[in-house]
Amino acid sequence: YIEEGEELHLGNDAMKVLSVPGHSPGHLAFYHPENKMLISGDVLFLGSIGRTDLYKGDFEQLLDSIRTKIFTLDEETVVHSGHGDMTTVGFEKQHNPFLK
Repeated sequence: YIEEGEELHLGNDAMKVLSVPGHSPGHLAFYHPENKMLISGDVLFLGSIGRTDLYKGDFEQLLDSIRTKIFTLDEETVVHSGHGDMTTVGFEKQHNPFLK
């Protein structure tokens, strides 16, 4: 099992594991601090957020995960979501209508 706070090593790179439930229980994101890059999966999208109408999805938990785990990262962090174009933490803080 992979848990929050662990690091996954890919060659010389280490990705920090973040627990970001809400879209689904146990959802994880992977953060590379040196490159200011986050792989968020279906949690945060350009101008949107992940679905919460699926089994055990939780809208409030998803918003909390984004605010407390992703929005605490450097604003220049590039977010690679599960679908669509990439975005940045700073852009989503300012423009994402779900998180105003």
